Amino acid sequence: MKELNGKNVVLGLQHTFVMFGATVLVPLITGLDVGVTLFAAGIGTLLFHIVTKFQVPVFLGSSFAFIPGIIAVATAQGGSLPEALGGIVVAGLLYIVVAVIFKYMGSDTIHLILPPHVTGPMIVLIGLILAPVAINNANGTYAAGIVEKIGVNGCWGVALFTFAVAVFVKIYFAKIGKKLISMLPVLLALIFGYIFAIILGIVDFTPIKEAAWFGLPRFSLPVFSTRSLSIIVPIAIVTIVEHFGDVLAIGNVTGNDFIKKPGIHRTLIGDGLATTLSAMIGGPANTTYSENTGAVALTGIYNPVIMRIAAIFAIILSFIPKFTSIITTIPDPVIGGISILLFGMISSIGIKNMVDYKVDFTNPKILMITAAMLVLGLGGAKFVIGNFQLSGLGLAAIVGILLNIILNFGEMKKKAIIE
Repeated sequence: MKELNGKNVVLGLQHTFVMFGATVLVPLITGLDVGVTLFAAGIGTLLFHIVTKFQVPVFLGSSFAFIPGIIAVATAQGGSLPEALGGIVVAGLLYIVVAVIFKYMGSDTIHLILPPHVTGPMIVLIGLILAPVAINNANGTYAAGIVEKIGVNGCWGVALFTFAVAVFVKIYFAKIGKKLISMLPVLLALIFGYIFAIILGIVDFTPIKEAAWFGLPRFSLPVFSTRSLSIIVPIAIVTIVEHFGDVLAIGNVTGNDFIKKPGIHRTLIGDGLATTLSAMIGGPANTTYSENTGAVALTGIYNPVIMRIAAIFAIILSFIPKFTSIITTIPDPVIGGISILLFGMISSIGIKNMVDYKVDFTNPKILMITAAMLVLGLGGAKFVIGNFQLSGLGLAAIVGILLNIILNFGEMKKKAIIE
């Protein structure tokens, strides 16, 4: 309790808002409940810290990687959001299965199976596959009422204004030494984009007027189907790889090897349990966030207690419908503007990952692995057997891993023997 002081409470509140923009963006895009999402993120973060023995400074937020799967299942003929949640429940359980394998496999072997020339393209694909969602939000495709008022060009104007605010906050305030403000590009872009939308008269305040000040989030139960499992569960392959990269990154920032202690198996179990729990009550998949790593790197605050305080604030906010209803009234073009930046940043992180590890693209094996992954991930390729379907991220991830093992088996075997 010594660490529960005024300073840490303020730092925890700040971290809540740093993580807030990206966390609520997933329910805004997919139609899931914002209150449930915040509650699930908070509970999931606390559960993650318990499983990892309170050692890893992580706040679990909503996973962007599952957005395509959620939208695909929810918008399919006869599909629904509860059906998409069923797939996420099982995806979280897959984390636990893989965690058990990782526990006995060893960290060196994991690095051999998932090298940067496989993990990098996967992360790139996450952002690129989401790109059409950002554009459709920005141009008003999903908001006919707004288009009627200000036109498609007007929608783009709102989106670009929001985008510009985010860029300005991140670049300008970092340049003048205001690092704390520069950590809030998503939140401040949403706020100023929202204000701009109000001025243009495209915000409907009805949900805010009708919402109560206090109330329970709209919890819901999942529905299970083979369609949901075939579309969403394979995405877990990608998010497991992304999780691995995030744990490596946060370890590099803090100077700790979290792969070995508390162990990648523990972080995966924590993430998987949090994801399954979230979907069981109507929330999106949870994930270790790149935004969290950036915030930790920027502030130099490595104390996991701060993240637990942030989680408690998220839970409290989830019980204030008046607050969450404000979020649901943010117009699509505003969401689109910030999505262009966020989704693009995800792909950029994948490229940075490959640059940092000096991936040699003059090596024809590496070039072929990357080429196959990008084309299969973006080209609409599908592998179908009965009701089972593998496509997009899941297909690209499996092909990348298998190609790497086949083409580099000899080298991998040598390294395994040497190490």
